[in-house]
Amino acid sequence: MSKNIFDDLFVLELANNHLGHLDRGLKIIEEFSKIVRFNNIRAAIKLQFRDVDNFIHKDFRDNNDHRYIKKTRMTKLSVDDYAVLVKAIVEAGCIPMATPFDEKSVDLCVEFNMPMIKIASSEINDWPLIEKIAWTKKPVIVSTGGSSLKNIDDIVTYFDNRNIPLAINHCVSIYPSEDSELELNQIDFLKNRYPGHVIGFSTHEYHDWMASIMIAYAKGARIFERHIDINYDNVPVSPYCSLPEQVDAWFKAYKKAVEMCGPPGTQKRIVPTKETQYLDALVRGIYAKRDLPQGYRLTQRDVYEDIYAAIPLQKGQISCRELMAGEVLLRDIKKDSPIMIDDIDCVYAKNADLKQLIYSRGV
Repeated sequence: MSKNIFDDLFVLELANNHLGHLDRGLKIIEEFSKIVRFNNIRAAIKLQFRDVDNFIHKDFRDNNDHRYIKKTRMTKLSVDDYAVLVKAIVEAGCIPMATPFDEKSVDLCVEFNMPMIKIASSEINDWPLIEKIAWTKKPVIVSTGGSSLKNIDDIVTYFDNRNIPLAINHCVSIYPSEDSELELNQIDFLKNRYPGHVIGFSTHEYHDWMASIMIAYAKGARIFERHIDINYDNVPVSPYCSLPEQVDAWFKAYKKAVEMCGPPGTQKRIVPTKETQYLDALVRGIYAKRDLPQGYRLTQRDVYEDIYAAIPLQKGQISCRELMAGEVLLRDIKKDSPIMIDDIDCVYAKNADLKQLIYSRGV
């Protein structure tokens, strides 16, 4: 499967915001899939999988002082519940996706036929888990929050050696992140260091849903990830999570960035007609400074005594762009008259495409 599976992909991280309740998870999928369809966005809704009974050591399962243990236990869903959520994601027109946090959960990704798998920042050097994920041969997205350069180099080399598509998300694992903590220049670093990989931006910011994605897109990020939640059942929404209306603004900012950046910067852009027409109106045309006889050759030595440049440029007239020493006049040119492309004998005057361009511009 090509790395193109990652291009212009939005990952909406549902995480554990279902809070262990199937109906709440379905409501989140319903609300956000509407926003996805309305904006015509290619989006995955991502779950988190844990084999909770084995993920937490048996001696600590009732520990309520450890936030991660308590949240993991309280947000547990059954495999059947996850199956319902995955089915709902697919039927809503989104891509099902998951972050597995243990080896058994990788098997669940395979069972649910997930098109790709996410490796969380916290698992970037969890090699037993990484090896199990690689065993599936599925494309992988890895987030790099808090990682060392060696961590990233190692995982990139590992997946490259196995010819498994790997995308790399710049991520700051601060929940929530301040604007000054986003480190968007890291996108440049990742693109330069890993040129064969799609680079993304996974964010936990909470002040703005427009500026960072526009900057990230312009820098070359092509995967965009945020945590999502809804106002439902009077449950407080974490500040690093985005509500449907905020994700709608996020999508629209992306569309605006795509519009403003234009086609990929791998080749010279095609200049639109209205731009050339505007610039042609500013170009000076070539006029005779005195009466010039047929057969007269415009030499470099005498050119500024023979001609001058002025606006407007007229249709069929040569401009200062085409003027070069050596043109021979094919007819008499009166003082202050324009010198036309058909009035001169030179190599470029015989170029049909250039002549057509010259006759189509000017006044």
